Amino acid sequence: MTEAAYGVLTEPATFKIQRLLPGPIERVWAYLTESKLRRKWLAAGEMEMKAGAPFEFVWRNDELTDPPGERPAGFGDEFRMQSRITAVDPPRKLVFTWEDSGDVSFELESKGDEVLLTVIHRRLANRETMLMVGPGWHMHLDILAAVAAGRKPEPFWDGWSRLRKDYDRRLPA
Repeated sequence: MTEAAYGVLTEPATFKIQRLLPGPIERVWAYLTESKLRRKWLAAGEMEMKAGAPFEFVWRNDELTDPPGERPAGFGDEFRMQSRITAVDPPRKLVFTWEDSGDVSFELESKGDEVLLTVIHRRLANRETMLMVGPGWHMHLDILAAVAAGRKPEPFWDGWSRLRKDYDRRLPA
């Protein structure tokens, strides 16, 4: 795994991670905004593409890969979170707030035949939250990159558990 694949703290409570994905930009935008595509790599949930619109994300991480790997203790088979879109500029930027879990922005930039996806998760409450968010985004984006390229991704939970150990070493104590 390359160093560039890892996310970094850009401020004490802000996590940033990037992936270069096969384009065009409209295709990547669809993976971010259409529930049927987003559920393949992150979470389901219909979105009305306008600022102020509420939506619910529904994670079913066991369904992301086959096999899913061994789910760590403390995780259920489904997780739901209320969310609200705060800004949208198709097909370049989507920003939303997560109930009690900060703000997330997706920014897309065309790079020839590829698209640079930048995810920034702001207002992370503490290190324990960062140790959930860092490996979570990392693994979800690895799955997105694999799905977009037509490759089989690593089992979700095995990758998440491995990455949690990596991020525990990388993030400041």
